[in-house]
Amino acid sequence: MAGKNNALQKPVTVSPELENVIGKGPMTRAEVTKKVWDYIKANDLQKPTDKRTIVPDAKLGGVIGKDEISMFKMTAAVSKHLS
Repeated sequence: MAGKNNALQKPVTVSPELENVIGKGPMTRAEVTKKVWDYIKANDLQKPTDKRTIVPDAKLGGVIGKDEISMFKMTAAVSKHLS
């Protein structure tokens, strides 16, 4: 049972680099994750041969680094831009 104290529902502050990708915060962690994925899909940043691999463009690279990254490691990279 997820209540109001669920960490995913708590508003967080977004870094300027992440704001360039998903817009102005604060927003919940769930909203951040959804908006990052919306950006990835809208800009076709998944590797065609392996959809689990993200190939960042310049904007997303400012958040998660310039190299390809697994979608599982991407969440940790994005978390560094939340407070």
